[in-house]
Amino acid sequence: MKFVLNRELVEENSLAADTTLLRYLREYRRLCGTKEGCASGDCGACTVLLGALEDGRIRYRAVNACITPLAAANRRHLVTIESLSNSGRLHPAQREILEHHGSQCGFCTPGIVMSLAGLYQQLLTDNGPQPDRTQVCEAISGNLCRCTGYRPIIDAGLKMVRAPDESHRLDAQAQIDQLASIGHTETPPGYFQPANRKELQQALAENPDAHLIAGGTDLMLEVTQRCRPLNTIIDLSRVAELRRIDERDGFIHLGAALSYREMESFFADRSPSIRTLLERIGSRQIRNRGTLGGNIANASPIADLPPLLLALDALVTLADAQGNEYHMPLSDFYRGYKKTALGNAQYLAEIRFPAHTLSDFHRAYKVSKRREDDISAVMAAIRLRTGAGKCGEVFTEVRIAFGGMAATPVRVAAAESALLGRALEDEDALNTALAAIATTLQPIGDVRASAAYRMQIAQNLLRSAWQSLPQQRIGKRAAEVRHA
Repeated sequence: MKFVLNRELVEENSLAADTTLLRYLREYRRLCGTKEGCASGDCGACTVLLGALEDGRIRYRAVNACITPLAAANRRHLVTIESLSNSGRLHPAQREILEHHGSQCGFCTPGIVMSLAGLYQQLLTDNGPQPDRTQVCEAISGNLCRCTGYRPIIDAGLKMVRAPDESHRLDAQAQIDQLASIGHTETPPGYFQPANRKELQQALAENPDAHLIAGGTDLMLEVTQRCRPLNTIIDLSRVAELRRIDERDGFIHLGAALSYREMESFFADRSPSIRTLLERIGSRQIRNRGTLGGNIANASPIADLPPLLLALDALVTLADAQGNEYHMPLSDFYRGYKKTALGNAQYLAEIRFPAHTLSDFHRAYKVSKRREDDISAVMAAIRLRTGAGKCGEVFTEVRIAFGGMAATPVRVAAAESALLGRALEDEDALNTALAAIATTLQPIGDVRASAAYRMQIAQNLLRSAWQSLPQQRIGKRAAEVRHA
């Protein structure tokens, strides 16, 4: 594999398939400015920038080096803290952190500087409006400062973006030329990086027991937290067919290898509420790598997107090494705790849902201890459609789905039936639905929440959605994500 490391074109083909960027940088290149804080993608101390050629420029994304495979840098520009300064001049992110006294113990500082540098480069590339405080905070939402010195860090970020200077572009022509010169390259032994479904099928046929990876934000924890080697890996992130997103034939089609960040852009106009929910998933670094398919196939009962997709009547497409496809409702995909319908040498190819569901009344709630970069205790998604009945407006379609309330993300059919066909203001129907939640679901207690808390929250969220109905015009795009 070949990539540009800072300003140097390098080739690496001898390292293990599961080698992380962080280990490579620190142990093999002695670039120790990139720190290891958590080795799980939570603290951001290891933040680096990965850039890919797009329309003649290099577009960079901040990623956590601790859980990103080295092979993800293949044909990419990898930027670390050591190369930010230009001809002896500090990068604006470095300079403003220094001048605003934004570094205390200093351990987290390189990661914070890299996140701010990513925001600065995005400003230069997009030539957009000056980022505000919210955008600066979002850029560093995946960086933890245990000294809690956030005010000077935010002030430094705000000062940094006031006067963008083209001389601090990371994608100098030399780096663009270096990337453009890289043709087809081999990846490390045991690491396969297909570019299309034909190559993917071949890799699966030859390696049916390989680990499938897209973003790796969960799978790589096997390496960093459990010390479990991943000897054979098939990377889905470069498969073109799995990265498509469009609206056709009355459905929204989402490729399974789409990153959360790519989905944010798509839903910005179509459904700002879904974009808001996507912005609640992990941190910017996680959203730049994590994928829709990974969130679903991981089969975690507290995954953020499955409840929403269940409420939208999503369908999934599975495929195998022979090119066969299998279609099923998402509700049939989950077979038990951490178990799915995926068989050996199969992968999740696409998720789709009816486009008209975006026009229904929605509520989506993520309940967590922190707003950014946290795992939900309870996730709820509620979709309601109404129509004329004999005695006024009644519910004509009801979807109520939860995460964190059972062994899998689940719809509560009994609660849906309790509301279906009933008037919007019928509180008896609501109470029946609330009782159905209590009798149907059996949440567990853990470090995030007790079982009793989860049950009370789930019922309260349905009541909250129901109480907001009289103030909404049903049929409009009223989706809203709230942090409870």
